[in-house]
Amino acid sequence: MGSHTEALPTPTTQPGRAGLAAILRDPTRALIALDFDGTLAPIVPDPEKARPHPEAIPALAALAPKVAAVAVITGRPAEIAVRYGGFADVPGLERLVVLGHYGAERWDAATGKLTAPDPHPGIAAVRAELPGLLDGIGATGTWTEDKGHALAVHTRRAPDPQDTFDTLRAPLTDLATRNGLIVEPGRMVLELRPPGMDKGVALRDYARDLGAESVLYAGDDLGDLPAYAAAEELRSDGIPGLLVCSGSDEVTELSEKADVVVDGPAGVVRLLRTIARHTG
Repeated sequence: MGSHTEALPTPTTQPGRAGLAAILRDPTRALIALDFDGTLAPIVPDPEKARPHPEAIPALAALAPKVAAVAVITGRPAEIAVRYGGFADVPGLERLVVLGHYGAERWDAATGKLTAPDPHPGIAAVRAELPGLLDGIGATGTWTEDKGHALAVHTRRAPDPQDTFDTLRAPLTDLATRNGLIVEPGRMVLELRPPGMDKGVALRDYARDLGAESVLYAGDDLGDLPAYAAAEELRSDGIPGLLVCSGSDEVTELSEKADVVVDGPAGVVRLLRTIARHTG
């Protein structure tokens, strides 16, 4: 457990300092938004074994009652994120929402209700064609995660994860394009999914629906860059924001844009816990 004397970090940018100050000044109007994998949960070789940092749920439960809402924004199906995250029926998390499939799905802790659209028709075509394509390339050690609304090809278990990732990128992009989908690259994963939905759209729409007057967004991967851009757009519209990077040696693009870089999920937990203590 962390010390009760943990100090708040000092953001490296003026907009970040203004964002943190706004969150502390009136937490009841603040939206705390977080990615799941790599941010709340450590990255693991098998995505099905991803679980939050042991202190993540207590930290969220301490902070959530003090803010307007906590949103977990993830590429995973909302139902999977809720199950792996252990977010259901947790006292203090009534103001939590999970925006799954980059916001296409929504689960509300207060009601337990899940809303989800029908899958894009291109997903079924890709699902049928993908195994043959991977076999033809000889991509040994890959693992395909079927998310229902998207398909993710993981290369972390391959003998040479980065080489396999690089080899697959062009053929998977071609497969996606032929079926009206896009490819979202991440940390040793290539995800084929419908266009038009990303974490930026999800963050911006939810912040505006909520009437948030300040925003914190924490992420770790390339898929979080649109959320960073959305937070910067909200800042330009007069809604202060704080961009947090859950530090990783694998992705430097986020740390270069972040106001605060923390040491992975453990650092995210410490930050959430510290904000909760500084908001009374």
